[in-house]
Amino acid sequence: MSNPFLHTSTLPYQLPPFEQITPDDFLPAFKAGFEENLMEIDAIAANSDTPDFENTIAAMERAGQTLARTAYVFFTFAAADATEQIQAIQQEVGPQLAEHEDSIYLNKALFERISAVSTDGLDEESARLVSEYRRSFIRAGAQLDDEGQARMRKLNARLSVLGTEYAQKLLKDTNESALLVTDAAELDGLSDDDIASAAAAAAEAGWAGAGKEKYLLSLVLPTSQPALASLTNRDTRRRLLEASLNRGFRNNSENTLGIAAEMAALRAERAELLGFANHAEFATDNQTAPSLEAIHAMLGKLAPPAVRNAQAEAELLREAAARDGVEDLQAWDWSYYSEQVRREKFSVDRAALRPYFELERVLKDGVFYAANRLYGVTFTERPDLAGYHPDVRVWEVKNEDGSGLGLFLGDYYTRDTKAGGAWMNSLVHQSSLLGTASVVINNLNIAKPAAGEPTLLSFDEVVTAFHEFGHALHGLFSDVTYPQFSGTAVPRDFVEYPSQVNEMWMLWPEVVANFAKHYATGEPLPQDAIDRIEAASTWGEGFGTTEYLGATLLDLAWHELAPGETVQDPEAFEAEALERAGVALDLVPPRYRSGYFKHIFAGGYAASYYAYIWSEVLDADTVEWFKENGGLTRENGDRFRRELLARGNSINPLQSFRNFRGREAAIEPLLHRRGLA
Repeated sequence: MSNPFLHTSTLPYQLPPFEQITPDDFLPAFKAGFEENLMEIDAIAANSDTPDFENTIAAMERAGQTLARTAYVFFTFAAADATEQIQAIQQEVGPQLAEHEDSIYLNKALFERISAVSTDGLDEESARLVSEYRRSFIRAGAQLDDEGQARMRKLNARLSVLGTEYAQKLLKDTNESALLVTDAAELDGLSDDDIASAAAAAAEAGWAGAGKEKYLLSLVLPTSQPALASLTNRDTRRRLLEASLNRGFRNNSENTLGIAAEMAALRAERAELLGFANHAEFATDNQTAPSLEAIHAMLGKLAPPAVRNAQAEAELLREAAARDGVEDLQAWDWSYYSEQVRREKFSVDRAALRPYFELERVLKDGVFYAANRLYGVTFTERPDLAGYHPDVRVWEVKNEDGSGLGLFLGDYYTRDTKAGGAWMNSLVHQSSLLGTASVVINNLNIAKPAAGEPTLLSFDEVVTAFHEFGHALHGLFSDVTYPQFSGTAVPRDFVEYPSQVNEMWMLWPEVVANFAKHYATGEPLPQDAIDRIEAASTWGEGFGTTEYLGATLLDLAWHELAPGETVQDPEAFEAEALERAGVALDLVPPRYRSGYFKHIFAGGYAASYYAYIWSEVLDADTVEWFKENGGLTRENGDRFRRELLARGNSINPLQSFRNFRGREAAIEPLLHRRGLA
């Protein structure tokens, strides 16, 4: 049989033929893709005709289709189903990809042609594409001399190896660090469904056998683990948080700190080659933020009030803990007593909400319903189309007029071969130049229930489902000419904006009334409970903002290292960085520590984790616009889709925001939302 990557898929929307794909297909497909792409690039660079948009820039956009098909599918596997064979392939192909990209972006003849292309007479999107290509080549090192380019190639190759190694060690250590519990009494406070899931996880991991049943609490990517809010056993809470905090820090083969330190040093050296003082300056030079100084100025304004709010919250937690005889409040107690205070102060019990958040209803009657009301799109499940894993489901998405928009894939359950956290990625990018529509994926990490039991989500997991679907809509609604600009291919500090906006619909009256129904009785979540949830919306924001800022400022500390500066003791470096930034609270560890900060060491967010709160300024202001203009209406949705979601990076994203909002963003809605005003 021919390799399925060597020709365009004949399935709807060019969905990859997963039923035909085996891991053995990847290396031959990558090899063919590299060879094909290099032939195309060499032909463009050697073209004797005068460089113009069609024979140079558009030709670049059309090139590399076999490689793109292969890479999009492979890295979907590498993130969501990383078997040992997939991991071995990733170790082999990662440096090859880095070398291949360098062969393109360090090609001086090609850069000369791109530089010679005139933008006269081009439409706005085409002219922007020329400019973006020039900037990308310069940022990759196209203007370096031969010695500089040779060093750049070595740096990129080594960073590729290290990023893969970091991700794979973290996945292994996260699985190995899951907390094994041998006595069900130690899980008191968890729901019966959660305990059953923990028992099933232990059995799947091979802990079942003679004697008492065992239970496994798997770890999710951030520091704080969901079970900490419910576990009554203080020692279980301690062990769970310590397992989370120590990922990557243990003195074993999965320690990631040395990798992190080496990556930071190499990134600093690479930035110096390109004329920047450090990697953070290099990374933020290509974002919507005007400067690294502007980012620090914003974070500096947020940190002191956030810490004050966290300290005020801690006092209330100490009072609650003292009633249990706990006189020494610790970080592993925070979530538990925070939920107690939430129940006492606002009469909100988040654990009691889970029966109202059943996955199927959250998706169809919540996430999809809101999109239908706003944009008129419909979702039809396609069981005839296979995903890359049995857990993956496929929906066809259509516009209100019945025209096809694309495919949406949902992969919601956690597994040992899946990276932690939640994300969206694309298998096919929309482009009118290539005649392609979007095929996008949402990945979550929800504990799989025991057979026959419903999948009940936590409040935060529902927020995540809406958030990631905001990314999916950004991809699905893309309406651009060139794949370079498609969907979420926007600056890192803008990409989180549409997804954060989509979170607002979770508690919008018509939406929450449609999906938040008891899984057994069908009774709707009482309105007074919704009112109490909204009244309690700023409770815990001191903690939430401080832990987020801790991770953000740690990211910048790693990436503001000067060229030649090395970190010998990463753990001490981390502690000093948090202390220097004014966010070193023992009770509030950063959302990610250096040992498991995959976003920045294996996820594309290096020096860019600030993006979430930078984007939230736009998000909070946009939420105010929707509220001022009637909320969940087709008119509002169509405007947001037309002016922002559809545009991708085909125009300056901040101009897209201005076109939508009618002005620059205001920060006041963000400050109010986070209780900082």
